Amino acid sequence: MRTLKLTSPTFLLKSVFTASLMLSFFAASTHAQVPHGHQSGDRIQLGRVSFPFSCSAELQTQFNRGVAWMHSFEYEEAEKVFSGITAADPKCAMGYWGIAMSRYHPIWAPPSVADLRAGREALDKAKIAGAPTQRERDYIEAAGAFYTDIETDDHRARSNAFSDAMERLYERYPTDNEAAVFYALTLVAKGMAAGDKNFVNEKKAAEILNRVLKLEPEHPGVTHYLIHGYDFPELAHLALTAARRYAKIAPASAHAQHMPSHIFTRMGLWQEAIASNIDARSSAEAYAVRHKMPGAWDEKLHAMDYLMYAYLQSGQDLKAKGVLDEMAAIKRVDPPNFKVAYSATAIPARYALERRQWQDAAKMPIPPDLEGLNWQSYKWATAHIHFARAIGAARMGDAASVRQEVEKLTSIRQELLDVKGDYDWGKQVEIERQVAAAWLAYAEGNHEESIRLMRLAAELDDATEKHPVTPGSIMPAREQLGELLFELKQPAAAMAEFESALRRTPNRFNAVYGAARSAKLMGDLKRASAHYRDLVNISPLADSPRPEIQEAKEFLNGPKGERTSKQ
Repeated sequence: MRTLKLTSPTFLLKSVFTASLMLSFFAASTHAQVPHGHQSGDRIQLGRVSFPFSCSAELQTQFNRGVAWMHSFEYEEAEKVFSGITAADPKCAMGYWGIAMSRYHPIWAPPSVADLRAGREALDKAKIAGAPTQRERDYIEAAGAFYTDIETDDHRARSNAFSDAMERLYERYPTDNEAAVFYALTLVAKGMAAGDKNFVNEKKAAEILNRVLKLEPEHPGVTHYLIHGYDFPELAHLALTAARRYAKIAPASAHAQHMPSHIFTRMGLWQEAIASNIDARSSAEAYAVRHKMPGAWDEKLHAMDYLMYAYLQSGQDLKAKGVLDEMAAIKRVDPPNFKVAYSATAIPARYALERRQWQDAAKMPIPPDLEGLNWQSYKWATAHIHFARAIGAARMGDAASVRQEVEKLTSIRQELLDVKGDYDWGKQVEIERQVAAAWLAYAEGNHEESIRLMRLAAELDDATEKHPVTPGSIMPAREQLGELLFELKQPAAAMAEFESALRRTPNRFNAVYGAARSAKLMGDLKRASAHYRDLVNISPLADSPRPEIQEAKEFLNGPKGERTSKQ
């Protein structure tokens, strides 16, 4: 078999098909402004993809580039490439397939009605154009499984139909690595929707992806989807190698710069998470400039939320404040979607709650309107603000205000009961409502009830996986159970909950601090020293402003700390 190197993008087109599928590829040059060394001369670096098709050989490079953009979830860029192909060759059926696939984002929010209609229209054009090979007709038919009955079938049913169609395609063409990779993505999406704690679909996807990885180590979709498939506390360590490679494989993609931080966050590797999202934010800013966007690109806010999270977990409050100020200055984000809604509410809520600034949390306003963003469509996001207010008010002893916020969370939860999609945002609101209700019981002096409610919230939270849009809960319920037990002067029970929380969310600042001060209150100075030392080691700053770190240093440097540290 013959391997050809393209001048742009820098793909190594490696055929995995029989001679009947071999095509002659022609080099084509494209130009892109890519920040921070994310280009090589005039080459856009997206990884190496080979997806042979039967349209003109001159368009093969562009088609591969469109598929590569799609594998890094840069769907708008992908659609532009595929639209350019159909403009150059209106009879290229697979170009229309690419347009339709660019409107379906398997593990993001369901497509809008407009997206569904655009996707179906593109597939209608594909059928009119007529694909000359059975393989291409099978790809178009598989995509059609998602766009069939868009007026009647719900999103999950159509997603499952697409996954089933891709499975048939994958089995029919066992040497077609693109079929394998796209099918694996549908399994990751199916697993996320099912919430199966045995991770059957994710493990099946990983088996497929790891097989392709041996054949195509520079394929962007393989490393990307391994990260998503292993984005769980129990599995994250299995994706660490992929996480450390993906950004290097596709440096032109802002999303590829960000994605490794999913695994870094799961493992509590804060400095790697920070570096990943600084690059992602820079790439997103360059994208906005390159495309003359009037505001920020949504990927920027996505990276900013992860940055806020990692800065706070590593005691870097001043840099966290910089993210908050940057968020406040943004007036428009495109597209105004679920990523924007989540980040705009999570960033201020995290900043107040993680730093234990209860008064700021209790008075937190709903973020101002961002141009084009309809908050009515994202009430699950505004729940973060009501949650922050409830926690802040409870910690200040203002039971009346907590009750008001619990009622608002209850109302939002009720509205979301009938909302269907790949992810149950209503359950996330329910977890926040239960945590807030537990703090309400505490504020009203009903301590046994507060423990019962918080334990129920912790169990529900442990059984619920986060959405990929978020680095983690605004405040994990298991950690909040530890906080509650500590306030109730039950340090042994509190420490058990903090240490349990740390097994699921390693190196979270407040869980480490909670475990340290619980052990100290118990008189277990050896364990207290170990946790306080972990707290100091979490922060890269010698002069972190966090009072918890100063407390840790004083403990470790005192007579008891010195004695226990030598044991």
